[in-house]
Amino acid sequence: MPLPLTTAIRPYEWGSRTALAELLGVEPTGRPQAELWAGAHPAASSAVDGTPLHALIERDPSGMLGARSIDRFGPTLPYLLKVLAVEKPLSLQVHPTTAQARAGFAREEAHGIPVDHYTRTYKDPFHKPEMVCALTDFHGLCGFRDPAETADLLEDLSVAELRPWIRTLRTEPPAEALRTVLTQMLDEASEPVQKAVEPALTGVYADIARAYPGDRGILAALLLNHVELSPGQALFLDAGVPHSYLGGLAIEVMANSDNVLRCGLTGKHIDVPELMRVVEFAPTAPHRIEPTAGHDYRTPAEEFILTRHDLTGGPENLPTGLPQTLLCLEGEAHLTADRTLTLTRGEAAFIPAAAPATHLTGPGTLYRVLPAIGP
Repeated sequence: MPLPLTTAIRPYEWGSRTALAELLGVEPTGRPQAELWAGAHPAASSAVDGTPLHALIERDPSGMLGARSIDRFGPTLPYLLKVLAVEKPLSLQVHPTTAQARAGFAREEAHGIPVDHYTRTYKDPFHKPEMVCALTDFHGLCGFRDPAETADLLEDLSVAELRPWIRTLRTEPPAEALRTVLTQMLDEASEPVQKAVEPALTGVYADIARAYPGDRGILAALLLNHVELSPGQALFLDAGVPHSYLGGLAIEVMANSDNVLRCGLTGKHIDVPELMRVVEFAPTAPHRIEPTAGHDYRTPAEEFILTRHDLTGGPENLPTGLPQTLLCLEGEAHLTADRTLTLTRGEAAFIPAAAPATHLTGPGTLYRVLPAIGP
């Protein structure tokens, strides 16, 4: 049967003080609430009647996940569904490939670093491709801009201290130029440049500097594309792509991982040598994802596909045999198998792979995630 989920809230400092409370129909706590997690990651697993979802999956992986998902991803839920409520910029960050995550996780395990330790980088042995789908106007930084265009941007700031980087960006091959400039930006020796640049910034870069004064991530942010999404538009980020989200409310879905390497805009641990091994030094246009006519958001990642259901007509029949997570964001969504489970605004459910055919009715708006693997 569809299982109602109690979701977890992550109170990171960059989160909104009101957006998630409004979504859930509860009083604000007065503190930032950044992410709602609907999934089975042990760091903040959802629960069914008080039992963590990941524990239920461990007890019955076949019934909860199905043979197809287990054959492809092993006995764990392959994706994690979130709602992001961004009030100030997230850390400027990058995610590893599967090979990098496995090696890094094994290395830190061998060194005996606790998973929750401040210096721990690899929380699990998985990669973390991700997609954000805007619920409100949403914007962020994503991927390296063409070095020549960045040189133009830096030149417009009229800061003499930037001239060596401008020359490098104009004359060296793109990948080499980006590696050289980012390395120097993240070095302590860049502090005089930092102090000269901050007063000259405008637009989103000035906003970043006001949020994190003196942070070298401000310089690194100047290398990245600024991306704006309207509600319903989506953006995909694969391994190695540097990014930061700057503001707005969005659905986020990703492989079931919590591996993050940071290079700034944060008070958390920064491991620059490991970061430089993981970053993909190549100019990349933002990878926008257009929904199909059926409101499916498909990405290169096999771990997930996101579908938006605008429930106005007759029942919709959901597939069977794969684990599905559902989150209602407007109105009501009725999940009917042998019995009916009703979700209201902000409520989530999990449909096990072994559940009977489930019919979905409204009226409401619901987002659904399942693995992007065929029969």
